[in-house]
Amino acid sequence: MPHPTPGLVGPFAWTTEAAARRAEAGLTRALRPRPAAWGTLDLAGNDYLGLARHSEVTGAAAEAAGRWGAGATGSRLVSGSTALHAELERELADFCGAEAALVLSSGYAANLAAVTALAPAGTLLVSDTSNHASLIDGCRLARGTTEVVAHADPDAVRKALAAHRGPALGVFDAVFSVDGDAAPLPALAAACREHGAGILVDDAHGLGVLGEGGRGSAHAAELAGAPDTVVTVTLSKSLGSQGGAVLGPAAVIDHLVNTARTLIFDTGLAPAAAGAALAALRLLRAEPDRAARVRRTARALYEGIAGAGLQAARPDAAVVSVRAPSAQEAADWAARCREQGVAVGCFRPPSVPDGISRLRLTARADLTSADLDRALTVLTRTAPPSARRAGGGGAAGAPGVRPSVQGPGR
Repeated sequence: MPHPTPGLVGPFAWTTEAAARRAEAGLTRALRPRPAAWGTLDLAGNDYLGLARHSEVTGAAAEAAGRWGAGATGSRLVSGSTALHAELERELADFCGAEAALVLSSGYAANLAAVTALAPAGTLLVSDTSNHASLIDGCRLARGTTEVVAHADPDAVRKALAAHRGPALGVFDAVFSVDGDAAPLPALAAACREHGAGILVDDAHGLGVLGEGGRGSAHAAELAGAPDTVVTVTLSKSLGSQGGAVLGPAAVIDHLVNTARTLIFDTGLAPAAAGAALAALRLLRAEPDRAARVRRTARALYEGIAGAGLQAARPDAAVVSVRAPSAQEAADWAARCREQGVAVGCFRPPSVPDGISRLRLTARADLTSADLDRALTVLTRTAPPSARRAGGGGAAGAPGVRPSVQGPGR
């Protein structure tokens, strides 16, 4: 990746100064293309069910590309909607317990579509402080007003709604991507319903992991199919493909088709991605134990890390977060792991709203005991001394690890 030009002049000269500030804070990021044949143990990606390279999934992608073409060729309202997209929507809605579904080009686009289309002027958006960037950006772009409330706090939601007269929408991640903790959806939904507010749940990290057979967080919370609930999901995590979808009442989905800008003005999801996601969904239906396996793997990974004296957050789904002493030490720690054959995620500001840097590990249903042993050995061997808790032992609850502030630019 090219480095910023020293002494850059003109209207973009400020970018050189910004790069210097990032470097000084240990926050410089760079793209690292990986080879197709990657011998590294991947605990950084979100292929929770191990389906991204499954022969049935990749075969379906190739078949779809051969039949429908490499690209969708246009927006879904013009030429980019195929029979394959409609088939995926029907099966996804049926699996998750929703009345209808709408597939978009990414999970990010799905969240922007849902939030902006369902929050016209006069709407109050009540947004959890630890929501994903796509939900935050949706709130910023919506014509309604936003009130950010404390993390996973139904009483804070209730208080915000009580002070508002008019339409309202509660916006929540089901599983928070930084620490992997699950939201108390039944309690949050009850708070919204007390005041007649709609409920929007982003289940990107719950689909395929939580609920009966991996049907997701909303299904587990008995919210799926409710007339006041809309759920967004990604096809790029448990389903090993790419894209996103909005699930909800048919009338709401029809409203999005007619008003959601990220559907109307964006090229449709590539047929190969739609075909791959459909094949992965069918595999999950046929092999529902994959969801339970990934949860067991995440717990085993957490217990090994906590037992080694590192500060880990107890996982509710597939994400295991390990606290690092600083942004630079987090980056260096991740680099040492990578050099020793284990890829882990590295979350630093502004990706973490509380300013606490972490390594983020993702469990997969196809990881073996040997894989877990290897990961734990490398992680503990490369850990900076200051990453260990005084006296060793577990890290249950990991005080101070949970995000608490919704910062800009997540």
